[in-house]
Amino acid sequence: MHEPTPPSAPHPGLQRWLAIDTSTERLSVAVGAAGAAEPLAAHDGPGGAQASAVLLPTIDALLRRVGWRLAELDGIVFGQGPGSFTGLRTACAVVQGLAVAARPGGVPVLPLSTLLAVAEDARHRAAPNAAALDVVAALDARMDEIYTASYRWRAGQGWQVRSPARLVSPAQLPVHAASTPMHSDDGAALPTLLAGNVMPVYGERLPAGWRASEAVLAWPHAAALLRLAAAGIEAGQCTAAAGAQPLYVRDKVALTVDEQAALRAQRTPNP
Repeated sequence: MHEPTPPSAPHPGLQRWLAIDTSTERLSVAVGAAGAAEPLAAHDGPGGAQASAVLLPTIDALLRRVGWRLAELDGIVFGQGPGSFTGLRTACAVVQGLAVAARPGGVPVLPLSTLLAVAEDARHRAAPNAAALDVVAALDARMDEIYTASYRWRAGQGWQVRSPARLVSPAQLPVHAASTPMHSDDGAALPTLLAGNVMPVYGERLPAGWRASEAVLAWPHAAALLRLAAAGIEAGQCTAAAGAQPLYVRDKVALTVDEQAALRAQRTPNP
């Protein structure tokens, strides 16, 4: 039996958006216009276990800073995953609550991939003027695994998903873009970035093709979600509060004793 599809939200305005991400050990919140290069106000700091305690006060502080009331928001965009189970549940619960409480009829919400936000963060930092760009976004998923997805950016067209979010081991991180560069329509090789936080974590355990490529430390910042929001709105991805649901990718967060022993053995160098 299929679960009912949440009702879609009406096409919202673009000027007053709240962006939230709690999918990693960092907490990121921003307010501004959907599609704007920079937010009006933002907060990036420690999250993790304390995210649920500080998220609402942080949102309140940012709204006060720019002189907005919750009821005046055009919408709320958030990183729906993949990422920390607890972090994703925190974001979804807060977004649903705020969207319903803001005003009668609710505020539209826009769930976006955290990996797409990582790709956008890397593009904005490392190649803001690129006409075309390939990005493999990768976040540490703990338990010796990586969340990854591949994207292509084209100026004037935005982002295209080349491979969807999935879970891989460090050795399985796709290297097609690093070892065989993609080409634009005119045959020129496109720049390729490895975006995320896996290079400092896994380093030499990643495929050799990546160790010779350009890696950009990037996160699913709320500012990146704001930049992506305009395209998501245009694509009709906004939904009512009930549509604020997590994208887990992984369906297991605990290892058995035997699995823990096997993982330790994999990490122990041979004598």
